[in-house]
Amino acid sequence: MATGDVGYTLDQLRGFVAVAEESHFGRAAERLRMTQPPLSRQVQRLERAVGFELFLRTQRGAELTPAGRIFLEEARRLLSSADTAPLRARRVAAGTAGTIRIGFTAVSALTVLGRWISVAAEELPGVDLVLSEMVTHAQLDALLAGEIEVGLVRQVPRSDLLDSRLVARDSLILAAPRDHVLTRLDRTPTMEDIAEHDVVTYSPSEAWYFYELVVAAFQQAHLKPRYVQHISQVHTVLSVVDAGLGVALVPSSASALNLSNLVFLDIADLPPDTVELHAVWRHRHGNPALDALLRRV
Repeated sequence: MATGDVGYTLDQLRGFVAVAEESHFGRAAERLRMTQPPLSRQVQRLERAVGFELFLRTQRGAELTPAGRIFLEEARRLLSSADTAPLRARRVAAGTAGTIRIGFTAVSALTVLGRWISVAAEELPGVDLVLSEMVTHAQLDALLAGEIEVGLVRQVPRSDLLDSRLVARDSLILAAPRDHVLTRLDRTPTMEDIAEHDVVTYSPSEAWYFYELVVAAFQQAHLKPRYVQHISQVHTVLSVVDAGLGVALVPSSASALNLSNLVFLDIADLPPDTVELHAVWRHRHGNPALDALLRRV
């Protein structure tokens, strides 16, 4: 059979499926609440469109050809997609379905990110979260490139392209090996106490936010500590301290990473809540699911 029409309609597919399931044009027409001749014409047009016979017409009714049996599976799939497409589209438009790509720093995974995941699972079960661990500057690059929709970052640049919200504050605390001399003081350690020992700190390029916080804290106390390492991630800093290579100033939320040889101590002469975490997203992102999540967290 030569192909005549260039396509077929959903009504033609529904007619074909009804005939296939009833194995009879008359019964299928009754099921569809139409007369038999229009239904027969629908199926004939469909056969011309696909380029092969779907049925063998017999005295007892209509029997699917081998090609017709294969096409029946596809027809049902197409009709199911057509029936559910408006609902899926409405959910995406309302933000209750879709995908949100989230960038996050390692420590934010211990606090804010966990809450976001819980809220999405409970209130937005149709939204998929795609998570990528990145340092702050990599997140900002990814945001502007459209590779993620939202980031959890330490510092927000001035940009008309980005919106932001402060989502958490931490204090700087001391991480030290369990048997370190600073853990055996009969008082809370000071910055001067800390400056007498090797200090593991942060990379000025990869972790500039924490690098500047630590440098400023010592400069304000008029101290010059011995920096022994410059590392990009907080959890790696903790691993180095845990190995006994020095002490470090870390955000208080990092104390959730309770390694076997670590002790966390307050610092007597540092103000609290100096470490900020921001959610940042593009001003015109076009993702209703992101708006729905941000309204809930």
